[in-house]
Amino acid sequence: MSELFDRTIGAVVGAAVGDALGGATETYLPEEIRERWGGWVEGIVEPYHPDWRTRRPTAPFHKGDGHVTDDTLMTRMLIEVYCDKRDHLDAYDVAERLVPRLLTERVWVPELETETVLLQRLALAEKYLSLRLRWAHADPREAGVGNAVNCGAAMYAAPVGLVNAADPEAAYAEAIEVTGAHQSSFGREAAGVMAAATAAAMIPGTVAEDVVTVALRLARDGTRAAIEAVAEAAAGQDHWTDAISTGALRDAVRPFDLVAEGYRDRGLAAHRPSRLHSIEELPIALGFLLIADGDWEGTVLGAVNYGRDADSIATMGGALAGALGGAAAVRGDLVDAVAAASRMDLAAPARELAAVTVEIRRRDAERRADVERAFAALAGGAVAGATGTAGGGAA
Repeated sequence: MSELFDRTIGAVVGAAVGDALGGATETYLPEEIRERWGGWVEGIVEPYHPDWRTRRPTAPFHKGDGHVTDDTLMTRMLIEVYCDKRDHLDAYDVAERLVPRLLTERVWVPELETETVLLQRLALAEKYLSLRLRWAHADPREAGVGNAVNCGAAMYAAPVGLVNAADPEAAYAEAIEVTGAHQSSFGREAAGVMAAATAAAMIPGTVAEDVVTVALRLARDGTRAAIEAVAEAAAGQDHWTDAISTGALRDAVRPFDLVAEGYRDRGLAAHRPSRLHSIEELPIALGFLLIADGDWEGTVLGAVNYGRDADSIATMGGALAGALGGAAAVRGDLVDAVAAASRMDLAAPARELAAVTVEIRRRDAERRADVERAFAALAGGAVAGATGTAGGGAA
């Protein structure tokens, strides 16, 4: 198996298993998590509330017990779109290929314990995709404007990075284009940076610090500042348990996060566009990746026990660590358990995406060669002769 296939499987499977583990602890605070389960969560656990069907009428989801959430289901659907088009994507592909799938393709939804269209599981910010693109007929390139700014696009951006493996700049640009149909402001920015970080993690020899360096190079505004602050805080932590006990990462990201400490509380500033702020999930995922030195288990368990939006943090961290370490980095017992509980082959989409990526990148090379030949004919000897002539007669 080539390194491309191995790392792609690691990223996709690592994200799904992280998602399943984090689903049980999502929305809760670290102290609530430890009290509920009698210590740190280090594997698959039962739902926080046994009466999950009725506890929250607006979200009757069976989280825990190894069930993946909408993060994984959206990731798999985006992979389907890549495999359908067999080329790079843009915002119009979201409107013409992704949204129809959300509305018509029946999939097994573990949290609902039924087969239905994915739209029935999505949160309101993700249902906005269908509202804007199917019913309001918005321009796909700007349909995300007006949506609640959150991690909804970043949580399934990893496939963009995998298709653009080893080319973070291209991954960033494609993700920014694609997710304009879904998000705006720092929610869209985080998706671009997540895709870029994934592409960087696919480079042979890359380590966690390199991934964060790429993220800092490409990130803008509050997203960059938040990643920088969390990375600095992570440098002083020896283990994910220390980072959670001291609250160091949360303290670092707090000035940039508009979501309240109670997490479910929503102030007037929450989810509104801003150049000064950031989603919490991506910087925290990168922080745990640094603390764990790229190790999948440490990265994901840190995210799981951090709580708040734990499933999305663990999805992002799991994808990055899986891309760094390959398929073997993800605990096999957890892979088997999540696959069985969620009734899905976790690796199959990854294998198909890797094969399609080879096709896409071969076509990219051919297109680039055509461009270079055309430009060479256009420029003649001007390019070769330009060296040393710019700036007049400077010595």
